[in-house]
Amino acid sequence: MNAKPPTADPMETLLRILELSDAGGAQTDEDIFVGLGNANAPQPRLFGGQVLAQSLVAASRTVGSEHLMHSMHGYFLRPGDAASPITFGVERLRDGRSFSARRAHAYQGGAPILSMIASFQRPDQGIEHQDTMPEGIPAPETLPTSAQLLGAIDHPVAQAWAYERPFDIRHVGANIYFDVKGEKVAHQAVWLKTLGPMPTDQNLHRAALAYASDYTLLEPSLRRHGISWAMPGISVASLDHAMWWHRPLQVDDWLLYVAESPSASEARGLNLGRFFNRDGVLVATVAQEGMMRVPEGTLAD
Repeated sequence: MNAKPPTADPMETLLRILELSDAGGAQTDEDIFVGLGNANAPQPRLFGGQVLAQSLVAASRTVGSEHLMHSMHGYFLRPGDAASPITFGVERLRDGRSFSARRAHAYQGGAPILSMIASFQRPDQGIEHQDTMPEGIPAPETLPTSAQLLGAIDHPVAQAWAYERPFDIRHVGANIYFDVKGEKVAHQAVWLKTLGPMPTDQNLHRAALAYASDYTLLEPSLRRHGISWAMPGISVASLDHAMWWHRPLQVDDWLLYVAESPSASEARGLNLGRFFNRDGVLVATVAQEGMMRVPEGTLAD
């Protein structure tokens, strides 16, 4: 088939999603914001990374411009509806000299779909060390794009992943879209960046990275057991998400996303990820546990 152009520019969609309204100044004991869903999504369930990013943007609107998000811990409570707007309530838990803490809830239909606590910090000086970026990783320009891998597949999800994601995502080695080739290992790496330039706001870059972190983080658990995204009857959902931002980053420049799964049990898989820029600087770390159910009798060794 011929490639289908996206129904909307993916970068314009991303920036519009991250541009929350203040609900006309509405406020209870929380600061209230409203964000868009994503009516162009190929599936009715709202993408978890979008809700994470929007919640972080909402929380960042309540701190001073000099405060940068440095950590968040959240739980996905209910599936969201991609076609409906989301209301965000932010509680100002504490404002200290260096750190500010916020609790954010994302609501649809009057019920919370995400509960999150985030912490913000003024830039400071202190001790420094970091993990080392893996060696021998091919440059992103040498790897195939999602559009090249999925663009000819006549399926709405494949088309959306090929043309409607606002991020360029390139797997180092084999991907697991349709099958798992090679050794079944519990680790992988991908390069990613936004398709276009982002505004200069560092908190917006960090929120956008949280958005992208949810795309492939559960894949090491799946890869270890030979499970692809196309397996019939598979059911996968994010349960929680934790993220730490260590240093300034540019999500519109290439970042290497190295992920591994140290454990899977009781229909849950734990996955850890690290983000390095092209200079080998560790800019963020992420952790997530996901629910993973496969049809009985299909589990691989």
